[in-house]
Amino acid sequence: MSVAPGWYRDPADPDTQRYWDGEGWLGAPIPAEATPPAGPPPPEPEPATEPRPAPGPAPGGPPVPAGDPVAPAGYDAPPGHGAPPPGYGAAPPPGHGMPPGTPVGPYPASASGPPPGPPYPTWPGRPVEPRPHGLPLAGYGARLVARLIDIAVVLALNVVVNFWFVQQYIREMSPPVAELWSRISNQERTTEPLPPAGEQASSLQIAILLIATALWLAYEVPSMASRGQTFGKRVMRLKVLPVSTAAPLGFGRALRRWNTLGLPTLLWWCCGIGLLLQLIDAISALFDRPLRQALHDKRAQTVVVQLPRTPVPHDRPAPPGESP
Repeated sequence: MSVAPGWYRDPADPDTQRYWDGEGWLGAPIPAEATPPAGPPPPEPEPATEPRPAPGPAPGGPPVPAGDPVAPAGYDAPPGHGAPPPGYGAAPPPGHGMPPGTPVGPYPASASGPPPGPPYPTWPGRPVEPRPHGLPLAGYGARLVARLIDIAVVLALNVVVNFWFVQQYIREMSPPVAELWSRISNQERTTEPLPPAGEQASSLQIAILLIATALWLAYEVPSMASRGQTFGKRVMRLKVLPVSTAAPLGFGRALRRWNTLGLPTLLWWCCGIGLLLQLIDAISALFDRPLRQALHDKRAQTVVVQLPRTPVPHDRPAPPGESP
């Protein structure tokens, strides 16, 4: 199969990497540890050619006419000057002046095979990991810790706001739960149904889920829209950026990103379907290549990056002799 254009390890020198355009190598090699540019390398400037001096007369021989050297294509020699001899100025035949067995010309480009060089088992070298906006992708462990911190913050908010509703819900559910625990403790085998829960149990459950979802939305969406970071992401030095630009997410994109992960909270009461959807969304980043996007990242076209430990200063010192 054909190899897509990109930066790969140079087969001739594994310590360097070069750009493969699908048919041949382009540009000069760069160190293997260096970060290559986003596209192909800039074209190399052509070396300046110095004009060849006109041949002078041989010692003791007749003067050489000025029109005898190799003339460019389409040049007519002035009258009285002889034309160049046949084959004079033409390209030498293949292999001329080279030892026997020396290959002549560039390597043959093949569109259905790997780049020229030693054969590779499956892929020519290790693919270069993308760096969106010049920043490395966030690791799975750092993203998990940041999410757990955010869950702890939202849970603390629910303890404060949802405490009364949870207390009333436990009171409504206490008759069937107490009866079930009594039968298990006494090892009773009976087919009698459990006593029903209170009349307000279903309403309280929906109210609790609505309040929990609203608290999560109010905690995450505004901070992601303005800074691309929640409290957990700031602790772990992570940031969410759009794939296409380094600008803030904005409220619309932040809301689309949260909807995929946050709205299934309303389905927790339905046999845990909401929790299952959130689990699938959370682990989807483990199987995505190359940007490690979860389902909510794909919907909003965002990517999670790792910020450097020390911020890069944006202001450079003024040159000597100039006031800032």
